[in-house]
Parts: sequence; C-alpha cells; structure tokens
Amino acid sequence: MTGGIQPSHHALPERPLPSLEDYLDTGGLEGLGFARHHSPDEVIDVIEAAGIRGRGGAGFPAGRKWRSLANAIGETDQGFVVINAAEGEPGTFKDRALLRRNPWIVIEGALIAARCIAANRVVIATKAIYTEELARIRSAVAELVAVGATGDVQIEITEGPDHYLYGEESALLEVIEGEDPLPRQLPPYLYGLFTASPNLGWSAGSDQSPGGPTEASDNPALVNNVETYAHAALVCRHGADWYRSMGTDESPGPTIVTITGDVQQAVVAEVPLGLPLGQVIDELAGGPTRGVIKGVLSGVSNPVITPNLLELPISHEAFGAAGTGIGSAGFIVFDDSRNMVDVAYQVSRFLHVESCGQCNPCKTGTQGITQALESLVLSTATSADIDLIERRILTVTDASRCYLPTQEQQVITSLLQQYPADLDVRLAGFPGDLDVPLPKLTNIADGVAHLDPQAGFKRPDWTYAETPVRLTIG
Repeated sequence: MTGGIQPSHHALPERPLPSLEDYLDTGGLEGLGFARHHSPDEVIDVIEAAGIRGRGGAGFPAGRKWRSLANAIGETDQGFVVINAAEGEPGTFKDRALLRRNPWIVIEGALIAARCIAANRVVIATKAIYTEELARIRSAVAELVAVGATGDVQIEITEGPDHYLYGEESALLEVIEGEDPLPRQLPPYLYGLFTASPNLGWSAGSDQSPGGPTEASDNPALVNNVETYAHAALVCRHGADWYRSMGTDESPGPTIVTITGDVQQAVVAEVPLGLPLGQVIDELAGGPTRGVIKGVLSGVSNPVITPNLLELPISHEAFGAAGTGIGSAGFIVFDDSRNMVDVAYQVSRFLHVESCGQCNPCKTGTQGITQALESLVLSTATSADIDLIERRILTVTDASRCYLPTQEQQVITSLLQQYPADLDVRLAGFPGDLDVPLPKLTNIADGVAHLDPQAGFKRPDWTYAETPVRLTIG
C-alpha cells in the first residue's frame, strides 16, 4: 500500500476480532448502553444529528428512516428490524468483510434500532453460500445472548439464494417469508413482514409469524445495510460530533470502499468520505494495472465515472452533481486497454440474467439490449442493433417494481455516450472481448480479487448451464 491514506478501523478492524471479549475491549456495546439509558426519540435525534446515510447504495438519511418507521408502527403491528446482508453487486465486498471481522458491531446497531422502533425481532438476512459470514454471525449472536445483551429481542438468521435481487429490500422480505426474491410493489415501511393483510408481492401475507398479531396488520420493517447499523453503534458510542469530524457536511463519517478491476491490488478498506476518488485508487490500490484509468463503475448502479471526475471527493453531493453516484462504494476500475462497449455488454448481461421477470419491459428490454451489445462485441452488429438499443433503453423502466431497469438505462447509456470511439471500433468490424471481468466477488485476500467462477454460467431463468451462457450464439 503506497501513499499517505491510512485506512481507519472504526467499524472495520484491521484483522478479525476473535471474540465478544475483544469487541468489548474496543468499546463494544457502549452504544447499546447509551440507547437503553435514553428514550427512543433521543437516540434517533443523535442518529439524525450525526447525518448517517444508508450505506446500501441509495444514501438515504438513516435517522429519517428510523423515525418514519417508529411512527408507522401501529398498535396491531409487530415491528421488525432487518439487517440486509445479501451483498451481491459486482465490485462490492464491504459487508462480507465487516461481518467476517466484526459481526458484533452490526448486531449492536440493529439492537439499538430495535429499541428505537419498539421491535422485538431482528432478522439477519444473508446468503446460504456465505458460509464464513454465517459462522461468524451465529457465533456472535450466541455470545451476545449468553451475556444477556439481546434482552427480550429475538434474533433470527435467514439463509437466502445467490440472486442479485435478494438485496432489494422488498425482495429481501419475500425471502424471509420463504418466497423467491421478487420485489413487491410497496416498500417495507408500508408492508413489512408476516402481515395479516395483503403484502402485494407474489403472495399475500396471512400472519405466518408464530405468535404474531391476529388483527389486520402491516408490520412495518426497518431494512438497513450491514454497514449502516455498524455506524449507528459507533454514533451512539462516540456521539454525533465525533462522526461529523470525518467526511463532508452532507456525507459525514467513514465508509468502506472496495476497489477492484484493472488495479495493482484489490482492496477493501475503511476511509473517511470526502477523499478524492483518484487518490484513493492510487494510494490504496496502487493505481491502474497498465496505462491510465479509462473509466470507473460504482458497482452497476450509476453512470460511468470518467477520468475528468477522478478528482471528485467521494461524497453523495459531489458525485450527484456530476451526474453519477457513489453507490455502495464498490469501485471497478478499467484501464485504457479496455473497450467500454465490451464492459457495457457485461453489465447488461448481468442485469438481464438477474432480472426477475415480473416486469416485462425490464426482462425483454435488458434481453434485447444485451443481445445487441453481444453482436457489437462480436462485430456482427447492424444498424438495426443500434436502433434496438436506442428504443429499448427508453422503455426498459416502464412499470418497474425495482431499480434494476433504471440501472440498465443509466449505466449502458453512459458507457455508450461517453466512449463513442469505442463504439466506432466495434461497428468498424474489430471484434472485442466477451469475457471482460465484471467482478462478482467471493473474496479479496492479499491484494487479489477472487471472482465467482459460476457467474458466466447463470441463465436468465436463474438456473445454471454447463458452459458459459451467451444470448445470441448459444
């Protein structure tokens, strides 16, 4: 690691903490103690004053979300706190790193949230394939229960499938209820878990929760990202002023970044918000593997970050003003050896395969765009393929239940518009690379990003083939 940026270790320790005792030595559970000695309103006041923004990608103010949930839970409702640990966006490994190194801080933050919204059930929703994380979560829960830290709050663990939409918060609730990860029409603060009224997913709730309410209820659920709960625990431990001593006015605090792609070393590290993106890439990841940086994707959720934006501070306001976003701070770097049409193909293929099919404009739109991009990469495209991309980009978001088709629209449009010379190369008949890595990560260790070897074998119906799946060539 070169340069002057020194990663912080507020939530993410340098090495995994071995036990609850070690966590207590760092000040663990002090935030929970603060929350239990103050009223829920007072605790939420502190969360709001700190300015915590959700670390799942959207950056919504956490305090505002908590207060709205506290106000939404009625007398017949049973409130839930849900930890979204279903991380699956390409280029992101922060949640798994945090759970591997310090699961207690995440659970502590969720217990604080449970007190704030008067909930007595916490659900940790992660993927069954995340065996290392599950082992750490189970051990941490057992230790917390043994010392009485959980009080009367029941903590449950849901092991879900390895699908991208599992991370969408309403689809997450569907999985907790035993369904497939299919986004609902209404958000969790309107219809939560195990409702005794229709939840407007694929199935209607019917009080499936043992010991749940018998009257009509919506059971609003507070769903936050792993890292967001960790920050709540830190703020209740150290205070709002401490948190605001880092970052920017509108994006305070630290954040965990993941940097992969065409860099000298892959890295997951905690840094203050507000640092220039280019500096973070250079000093933590050693800069580009070869040549210069051509573009950076923040996962697959925001328009491409072009070289002229590399000096922007990593903050919601700076990136938003530039027409992009920081997402979950998973930055995929592409150097100038890449043709960005090839990158666009990989992004579109991923989103098409992971689309659930509930909204026909999304499933057929991402399919058509992916097929046209595949033809471009193979240099077999015609003007009809370009016309198809232009048409489908406009309609892919029609009647959408979730954000996935908006990602398709924004990311693919930006890649084709920002790199017209790359498009000209493919139209001129020079074939490209159908296998540009789009890092769906299984681990980052010793500077190496380990990618899911099965990612290219996944079919649009969420089954797996025996050979890599293409959409136009079999």
